[in-house]
Amino acid sequence: MIVKFVYVMGRMLVACSLSFVAWLFLFFGFGQPFWLSAALALAGGGVVFGVLTAYARYAFLKKHQLTRKEYAYIRRNLREAQGKIRRLQKAFVQVRSIQTFRQMLVINRLARRIYTIVKREPKRFYLAERFFFYHLDSLVELTEKHAFLAAQSVNDDHLLQSLRETSRMIDQLIATVEKDLATLLSTDVEHLQFELDVAKRTIHTWAPPLKEGSSDQ
Repeated sequence: MIVKFVYVMGRMLVACSLSFVAWLFLFFGFGQPFWLSAALALAGGGVVFGVLTAYARYAFLKKHQLTRKEYAYIRRNLREAQGKIRRLQKAFVQVRSIQTFRQMLVINRLARRIYTIVKREPKRFYLAERFFFYHLDSLVELTEKHAFLAAQSVNDDHLLQSLRETSRMIDQLIATVEKDLATLLSTDVEHLQFELDVAKRTIHTWAPPLKEGSSDQ
């Protein structure tokens, strides 16, 4: 969000600067009326801002190798996921036990991590589709159910059994979402391994030969 804000402010600064320069030329250089010069300068600044915004969007899509339709589809799913993560955070503040608190802490950390990675690199969405379409929904449903049951003041064996079962299912889902995150990061791991292999070969190729007669004593 901060980076996006900086980019938008940068485009606005460029557009406003060019508008001011255009107003100076129109008002002082060509003797146009003050308000007409201002209107033309503002219109020109708006056009410049629009062009810069369109180019920034084009460059972003080109960088991530996405079409407009694909990016719109990913953004729509990210907005839905953001709402579900807010529900997870709401359930988080309702927990009353240490064990559940730890579970919710892990759940929220994993969900935010996956969301942040995909928001920064939208094409990775396709590596985490199961998380966004299935696992996140299950997490929200189970955590909200657990929070609701835990808030009941009734001390009933059936209720306690439901809580234990829900807690076990949440643990299983946490393991599943951890695999989702590993899949999402798999390309980074592969790239890192490739870089390590290249570095090892380079070191081996350029390693200086041992001096003749040198040996360990």
